[in-house]
Amino acid sequence: MELTNGTKKTSNKVHSNGTIVPEKKLKSKFWAYFWWVFGGIFGAHHLYLGRDAHAFIWLTTLGGYFGIGWLRDLLRISTYVDDVNNHPHFVESFKLAVRHNKKPTFSTVRFIGALIVGYFWGLLLWSAIPQDEIHGYNLRPLMIFVPLAVALGVWVIGNIGREQGSLWLTLACSYLMYPTLYYIGDDSTWLSLMVVVDALVFDTFSKQWRLKPREKKSVGKRVITFSLALALYLALWTSYFYFNAVVTDSEGEEIKLSEAVKHFFTSPMWLDLKTTLWATWEQVKNQGFWATWQQLVDMSDLRGEMNAYKVLELSQTASESEITTKWRMLSKEHHPDKVKGSEEERRAAQNRFMEIQEAYEILSSKKNRRQRKNRRNG
Repeated sequence: MELTNGTKKTSNKVHSNGTIVPEKKLKSKFWAYFWWVFGGIFGAHHLYLGRDAHAFIWLTTLGGYFGIGWLRDLLRISTYVDDVNNHPHFVESFKLAVRHNKKPTFSTVRFIGALIVGYFWGLLLWSAIPQDEIHGYNLRPLMIFVPLAVALGVWVIGNIGREQGSLWLTLACSYLMYPTLYYIGDDSTWLSLMVVVDALVFDTFSKQWRLKPREKKSVGKRVITFSLALALYLALWTSYFYFNAVVTDSEGEEIKLSEAVKHFFTSPMWLDLKTTLWATWEQVKNQGFWATWQQLVDMSDLRGEMNAYKVLELSQTASESEITTKWRMLSKEHHPDKVKGSEEERRAAQNRFMEIQEAYEILSSKKNRRQRKNRRNG
């Protein structure tokens, strides 16, 4: 069967002995776009197409830095599908590009991507290394792996699709730049300079065409490789948040995030919340979900009636005549015209007066609802 554009048909080869060898199923453009919509920002469409490195970049940068690459993929998915399916038109176009250019031409998008990912990976590793000693061990020498992270970021971007290049030259440049930290001093400037040099060296000396298709990996190997890479990525973030991340309090003092979280779980606010949640759970087990839910709705005072009683300084069992009497008394007492003080005092009196009127309107609405309900039932 012939290759077809965007279908799930298969292509068959005829072996030298005359037997037919089934080929892989072709990828569908419909499903590629489906996964782009539902999970594309996490690289789902690239996983579907077998572009695992591309998917990992999208997953760890939220769609190529907050969706920028994901939106660009809308115009590129058709090409990606033709690439993985070896569509004749794509193959001919690729062969023509190889004949006209000994190496891939400069791509601004790919180059910027290498800069961003290389810098981000290097910065993440740098930030994840504990600044303080852990059980008496100083882990700052692990900074020696920062150039490796930068080089890997540049190399992964450079090896996406039909382009490839060696890691070793880029890695050598990273480590040649490593001693300059002691002369530059500023971490950010040092990382920026390193990633620019790495990207330029890769683009100039390492980049070449990928003439042979990638070796087909089993689903199991793909899952294991992707999972290990993701686990390492999450471990770096965990290390950063646990050992180095800080929060700033109202006095401008920095507190380690791990200590702040620990103190939060011993705070009165959390203990009260925990007690409330546990009591709610016990009530759900005893009375059922919907009965508990109805009580929570009533307690949340959606109509504002409980607060209205509080504003009018009344109990919730007050009669209609008591409500009206109290409203008249408070309205007279807090009328803005009686205040002769400063502008701030007059504004406070006005707010208090309006609060009283609103509370009375809420309770009057309650009375009207009760009367209508009684008429219907009667």
